[in-house]
Amino acid sequence: MAPAITGAGSVTYRGRLAPSPTGYLHLGHASTFWIAQQRARLQHGTLVLRNEDLDRARVRPEFVVAMLIDLAAFGLQWAEGPDRGGPFAPYTQSQRLDLYRNAFDQLLAAGHLYPCTCSRQDILQALTAPHDLGDEPVYPGTCRPESPVAAPRAAARVNWRFRVTDGEEVTFRDGHHGPQRFVAGTDFGDFVVWRHDDLPAYQLAVVVDDHAMQISEVVRGADLLRSTARQLLLYRALGLTPPDFFHCPLVTDAEGIRLAKRHDALSLRALLAQGRSATEMRSWLASSRLEALPHARLDARAAPSDNLNAICRKTAAPGTND
Repeated sequence: MAPAITGAGSVTYRGRLAPSPTGYLHLGHASTFWIAQQRARLQHGTLVLRNEDLDRARVRPEFVVAMLIDLAAFGLQWAEGPDRGGPFAPYTQSQRLDLYRNAFDQLLAAGHLYPCTCSRQDILQALTAPHDLGDEPVYPGTCRPESPVAAPRAAARVNWRFRVTDGEEVTFRDGHHGPQRFVAGTDFGDFVVWRHDDLPAYQLAVVVDDHAMQISEVVRGADLLRSTARQLLLYRALGLTPPDFFHCPLVTDAEGIRLAKRHDALSLRALLAQGRSATEMRSWLASSRLEALPHARLDARAAPSDNLNAICRKTAAPGTND
């Protein structure tokens, strides 16, 4: 069993908000971001806003503008970001490509990567077991070479995958959910770090940025717990110390499905336009009484005591990632 990967344990708290401007932000984003802000304030720390705009097909300029306006209208305040600069600028991912390429080249030279021509449909057709529809399917290894090699860059239009060690256990302590354990090759497989459109995938970009911006705690939704295991392997391969992690309960719709940007009626923009005040929405979230807001509720997996105020103040055990 591999040793657990230890967290940053930074003295100076730095948190971040990292929205993607691919649609209007909804109440689920607001809940997670509010927790991130409150945790930063409780630690007398710094909150950073990062614009994660690498999805070229879905990012639109009007969503970037709306993101800044709606977050501020909800009561969020950040000390560094694309609209105000800071010591780790730029804070927009599309302006940080050289950093991602350097990390990619390091992983490639060390033999951690290989090119893959499989489409998502190819992978789904090759799978023999059911998979979590909300997560990347476990890659069946179609393009995986028999042994790691320091492969040169191939022609364009291929994805580059990070090779995991099948059977390796990745463990860490989450600040909200406690001890976590994922098995490479079973819970997740070889994953994409560089896309066929010549842009970094989410897993690599956030690792590079969170390290470069000296983020000490990553606060995000519980749907990304499995991604944390992938990212911890990247931190180790790049020789970087990971931050601490805190995954929040999700806000779901009336059918128990987590909110997505297609839930236009629960976007911050729509709710504010209906006359809902930021104070009113924060009150719903803080009390976990989302029945006051039609068609939304906290994830049923969250314990009744897990209201927003309690979550903000929750402290992980010493050592955090152990």
